[in-house]
Amino acid sequence: MQSRTATRLGALPSSLRACLLLVALVLVSSNVLAMKLDVTVTGLAGEQETNVLALLSLYQERTQPDLTPERAEALHRLAPGQIRNALAPFGLYQVEVTDRLEVPSDPNGTWVATYAVVPGPAVKISRVEYAVTGEGADDPAFPKTFPMQVGDVLLHAKYEAAKSDLRARASSGGYLDYTLARHRVLVDLVAYEAIVQFELATGPRYYLGNVRFKQDLLNEKFLRTFLNFEPGVVYNPELLLALQGRLLGTEYFSDVEIVPRKDATGESTLVPIDVVATRNKRDKYRIGAGFTTDTGPRVSADWRRRFVNEWGHNFRTELQLSPVLSQWSFDYRIPIQDPTRDYIIIKPQSTYSNLTTQKGWLNSVQIAHSSLTPSNWRRTVGIDYTYEDYEISDIQTGVSSELAPNISWSKTVADNPINTKRGYRIRYGVLGAVEGLISNASYVSAALQLKWIRGFADKYRFITRADLGATLAEDLTELPASRRFFTGGDNTIRGWGFNTLGPTEPFNDGTVGGRYLGVGSLELERSIRGPWSAAVFTDFGNAFDPDYENKFQQSVGFGVRWASPIGQVRVDLALPFTQNDYAFGDGWPPARLVFVIGPDL
Repeated sequence: MQSRTATRLGALPSSLRACLLLVALVLVSSNVLAMKLDVTVTGLAGEQETNVLALLSLYQERTQPDLTPERAEALHRLAPGQIRNALAPFGLYQVEVTDRLEVPSDPNGTWVATYAVVPGPAVKISRVEYAVTGEGADDPAFPKTFPMQVGDVLLHAKYEAAKSDLRARASSGGYLDYTLARHRVLVDLVAYEAIVQFELATGPRYYLGNVRFKQDLLNEKFLRTFLNFEPGVVYNPELLLALQGRLLGTEYFSDVEIVPRKDATGESTLVPIDVVATRNKRDKYRIGAGFTTDTGPRVSADWRRRFVNEWGHNFRTELQLSPVLSQWSFDYRIPIQDPTRDYIIIKPQSTYSNLTTQKGWLNSVQIAHSSLTPSNWRRTVGIDYTYEDYEISDIQTGVSSELAPNISWSKTVADNPINTKRGYRIRYGVLGAVEGLISNASYVSAALQLKWIRGFADKYRFITRADLGATLAEDLTELPASRRFFTGGDNTIRGWGFNTLGPTEPFNDGTVGGRYLGVGSLELERSIRGPWSAAVFTDFGNAFDPDYENKFQQSVGFGVRWASPIGQVRVDLALPFTQNDYAFGDGWPPARLVFVIGPDL
């Protein structure tokens, strides 16, 4: 009885079967005939060894399946010259190489190529002829002496780095016509010494001239607020790149081209600049869906209008819907002074909460000035009007309105804000209200949020965060739900539901929130393979109030992480072992699964 495979092969045309057999024979013969070769280089270490192996053809081809004995012998003959060439950049010109190629008696044996290298002394620089001529001869941007000095070992990489640095200084110094009149290294193998000759002719110095915008979107006066230089400053390409980046960063334009018009200078050294900008699409839409264990499934939609008028006004409106927390916001921004750093915010917002501890509507309007300080702190000074209709844990209900001046500072520093190895995020702020000034109560509240990430030992990350807050108010019941501190949830104390923790009413154990907050977290993460990692953590703390029952809460847990392009995908199992008086000796507490997607900072 024939097998199915045999039947299928038999059904193939004879020419096709012959081709398949030929391919199979080639594959088998290549595996059988592929020669075995070991290549060893002795007498070198570090960068010298690395460079030699990179340029040694026999070493690079030692594992190639098509390497034949004839080619191996030919490459072996070339090897001493390749080794000497690879060591020349280190100033080594008296290299001795003893080579040996051992041919095995067994056809299937291993060929062995060895190269014993004696580098010899390095050539040193005996004379340096260095000069900067032209208009920039006395420019302090150019060093008075060449970076390589008499007596230094001739390192070609150091010479190339010095040459690149001097060229960069000429370019950033406005010497657009500079030339390298002389740039060479002479090596005398008899005297065994080197002479460095380097002359940079700067030519005239150029300056940035008037800027002309070619676009059809924004007002000319508004556009000029983006300029980070005045006409007449030294021509520096970095200033033009920064201008291009500032304009592209606004998203007003899809493309920005900076065109220096050096050919229009004539006898002047002022270079006019053309900025050619193509307007972006006016509107951007997004519809999404997601899930977190805090809010459950959610859908969202947002609409961003990149420009409203010729003065660069823009807005973004966003709607998020979930079973327990829904929100609509409209963020209108008016650029002022430096448009990339300063703007006025007008933001109406409406939130509906259907949480265990909080139910009701919160409607607000914020007017604020947000600016970026020279030390890169985002400072926001504003005033909020809020109207709130709330119910807390089926215990306390109320209607509140207030006018709350506020100020906050925030800063994020990270090597990569999406998947961070080293960085931190900090935010702190103060707000308050005065009874009688469109407010039902007087209070002052301050809050601090901190998250710090530090990678170590290659595969590990230590992550810690803290949330602290305090409110000075005569009585907790005077504060609406939005001005009380609650905690618990995916980003605070894992193991509990969103905002379910806080001081409790002694009569029915309902959570009522508090005037103080103290929450911390410690987490250790280890990379496993590729983008995957595992973590262990503990979260602890609570919201507190002296007029109610307070309890310190803590959870421990473990989880897995996937570093996706949009941020960490985190799946944790959290054990709230202080819940319901659980302790490790009194039975195992209920676990809670936590699922979060988002950037580290």
